[in-house]
Amino acid sequence: MTDTIRILLVDDHMVVRKGIVLILDDVADMSVVGEADSGEMAIERFCELRPEIVLMDIKMTGMGGIETTRAIRNIDPSARVIGLSTFADPDVASALLDAGGRAYLLKDISASDLTNAIRRVYGGEVILPEELMRPQNASGSDGNEEPVFGDQQKRVLNLMTKGFTNPEIAEMLGLSHPTARYHVSAILRKLDVSNRSEAVAIAIRLGLTNAEDIPAFQARQRASDAE
Repeated sequence: MTDTIRILLVDDHMVVRKGIVLILDDVADMSVVGEADSGEMAIERFCELRPEIVLMDIKMTGMGGIETTRAIRNIDPSARVIGLSTFADPDVASALLDAGGRAYLLKDISASDLTNAIRRVYGGEVILPEELMRPQNASGSDGNEEPVFGDQQKRVLNLMTKGFTNPEIAEMLGLSHPTARYHVSAILRKLDVSNRSEAVAIAIRLGLTNAEDIPAFQARQRASDAE
């Protein structure tokens, strides 16, 4: 941890890079120490500079941001990568987190929100845009709407119904603990519930998981409560 957050900026559009540099140049505790216009260059520059934060364009010609994030995390598992995208796509956000990214931000984010997000990721948080965090009316006023989950969140939900804890889910799916914790929190938000028991009940009612998993969930909950 240093007084200045050193940032590597990765985007295949020079105008976008220059715009972000102009924003961050005015921030006292941040410094753009390098730029890259491709995934391959990003990996090279990361190895050379070892920045605290990588701002990564998700959609790039050639090696994309998710693949580049995975490569950088293989080099340094502690690397903090923030993905930047034009669209709020839950599946892409999930794929980025699975690759080791720590945040998925939209490119129309304000300057203050961007710098705040950088500081939060630097401090260890996982961040997604509000569009992906809002509850998705699990019951629905007309009873027809259902929450939408990415493939990874479906796997997490399945393990939740079996009563596995966040650390256990992380180990079983090969995720970091913050990423597993994010997925569980996102599932609760999408189902508009406050705890796992309510989430399991709604998941069963909506046919999102198997009712046979309820006894296992209840048994593990009782064991956890007894500890």
